[in-house]
Amino acid sequence: MQSLAQEIQSFSKAKLRKQCTRVTSLSGRRIIETWKGSTVHVVEDVAQPETPCGYVPDHSWDLQVGLVKPCLLLGSQDAANDFSTLRKHKVSHILNVAYGVENAFPDLFIYKSVRILDQPDTDITSYLQECSQFIDQAHSEKGVVLVHCNAGISRAASIVIGYLMLKEGQPFDQAFSAVKSARPTTCPNPSFLEQLRGFSPAGVKGQVNGTNHA
Repeated sequence: MQSLAQEIQSFSKAKLRKQCTRVTSLSGRRIIETWKGSTVHVVEDVAQPETPCGYVPDHSWDLQVGLVKPCLLLGSQDAANDFSTLRKHKVSHILNVAYGVENAFPDLFIYKSVRILDQPDTDITSYLQECSQFIDQAHSEKGVVLVHCNAGISRAASIVIGYLMLKEGQPFDQAFSAVKSARPTTCPNPSFLEQLRGFSPAGVKGQVNGTNHA
């Protein structure tokens, strides 16, 4: 029976099983680390899937602003928080329909905050009258209003679509097309789309005027 010292002396690296470590970076890039001798060799994982799994943070700023009308703009919180972008588009009023996004320049612009959750059970149409009144206020003051949420894709886009339906009498398809053309990333959640398709501007106006058009 060999002693421990003898076993250590007779040990050979060739007897070790080769080991490798697969690493997935935040960007979704997958690599394989293998030990060869006393160094680590890194190669791309050729077996990686075409679409990386997991959450990949997006650190790029979205400063694109959709021009729905000369005095009505649609964008993300990034645009709302970038002073140069706001000045470039001559923004005077900002309608913030995000949840948990603070107004960046309260002393420089006229704000209205309406906290809306981008959830299927949110009644987006219940906010249209209040938001539309603010947009009309901006227009009456010869201003330019930016409507934004977090990404400027679902909530803010839905409010602008609803505004065109409520205040300009546009049917859903026409209003949606106008907003989509102005900001191609527009993509309200399915529940918002269903609500807007069934939205009746006449019913809202009747409630405001104290009459029932049902």
